[in-house]
Amino acid sequence: MANKTSKGNADANQANQANQANQANTAGKIDFLTPKEIIKELDKYVIGQDKAKKSVAVALRTRFRRNNVPDEIREDIVPKNILLIGPTGVGKTEIARRIAKLSDSPFIKVEASKFTEVGYMGRDVESMVRDLVETAFINEKSKETEQVIDKAKQNAEELLLDLLVAPPPKVSKKNGGQPSAEGVEKNSYANTREKFRKMFLEGKLDDRFVEMEIKSSAKAPIPVIEIFSQSGMDDIGQDFKDIFSNIFPKQKKIEKVRVSEAFDILVKEESERLVDNDKVVQNAIQRVENSGLIFIDEIDKIASREKSYGPDVSREGVQRDLLPIIEGSNVMTKYGAVKTDHILFIAAGAFHVSKPSDLIPELQGRFPIRVEMDSLSKKEFVRILTEPKGALIKQYIELLKTENVTLNFTDDGIERIAEIAEEVNLKTENIGARRLHTILERVMEDVSFEAPYKTAKKVLINKNYIDERLKDIIKDEDLSRYIL
Repeated sequence: MANKTSKGNADANQANQANQANQANTAGKIDFLTPKEIIKELDKYVIGQDKAKKSVAVALRTRFRRNNVPDEIREDIVPKNILLIGPTGVGKTEIARRIAKLSDSPFIKVEASKFTEVGYMGRDVESMVRDLVETAFINEKSKETEQVIDKAKQNAEELLLDLLVAPPPKVSKKNGGQPSAEGVEKNSYANTREKFRKMFLEGKLDDRFVEMEIKSSAKAPIPVIEIFSQSGMDDIGQDFKDIFSNIFPKQKKIEKVRVSEAFDILVKEESERLVDNDKVVQNAIQRVENSGLIFIDEIDKIASREKSYGPDVSREGVQRDLLPIIEGSNVMTKYGAVKTDHILFIAAGAFHVSKPSDLIPELQGRFPIRVEMDSLSKKEFVRILTEPKGALIKQYIELLKTENVTLNFTDDGIERIAEIAEEVNLKTENIGARRLHTILERVMEDVSFEAPYKTAKKVLINKNYIDERLKDIIKDEDLSRYIL
């Protein structure tokens, strides 16, 4: 038994060291990538937009360089925020999302049009930083949990065996009790426990029920308190939820659950106990301050072309509220104060009605790098359909393969889809690559519907097939405007 336990602990330590090494490699991956290698990684998911890729690659590499300069100058090096200008569906959001994943950085996407000026009802701009910290906390806690999961499973297994096998009664030494009887009971208990352990590991006890204490935070309903504050009602609600959950102790109740479910519950409780939350909070704040990335979409919606009244009054106010956060300030969160000086901001907008110069001058100056995104043509649409890892064509092939239906897209069929997408984007609103989704859904509608009942399990998608499905819609421009 002792040998088995020591072996298990050695295996757990070895697994923890492997996990730590893997996480170090993942977190440090971006440090070893040159700008060209970063672009190469982005090419797997985003087609074209070389200028935008180049800008974000340089911005990311600059972060690595900043971490290696002397301490006395490091704080003075601020990130070069980027403004992406281009129509919807050309890859602005995808570039930011992939770059955050590649660098293992805390990332959040917000829409500028959702924020309101301080004093107006709605979300204030500081909530984006609070959301970013919350995201970083969840990510860091997940990493810490992975490191202690093996130990948590070991502890959970022992606790589960305590529930399954009752400990032997203590033998009283008074009135002539025999000490040897106690040793016999202990040996019998240890043997029974090992038998149950073996049965549990083999899955023979999964459907058996056990009684256990389950912690529940459901106590008396929390009273509703209305408070009006600049921090936003959504954040106040969350803060009060946390406050009251700490005031009221978690209720415990006895329930009968299956062994398999009981083990999962115990693993979760042990993981919570083993994870150092103070360390998680410290790491989360540090990662946000040094490698956080906030993507502000639809920034053109808060740019006003001329002085006006009504709803436009708060647009400039939102810009003024954004300014100190992008410049660098301290934002209070439930985990503590967070400095935004070195968070990288990537803003994006179509700027159909307004233009970047309609933003207030101070905000313009905080986005020194401006990149105009290229509109997508037939050539890019063909590549989008086939080249990326999660290309649309590959998705449809794999989805219908689950119904034992084999799809075969011919080259002329793919080119026809790209041609129609380009044509409809020119005649109607330009929604970029999102047009491919609407066209493909229309083309594949009958195949997807009939897939479970098909006798012929091979479907050829060529130019004639696509024209047959879309001929009426393409001829009627008004109809294509609403359907495609």
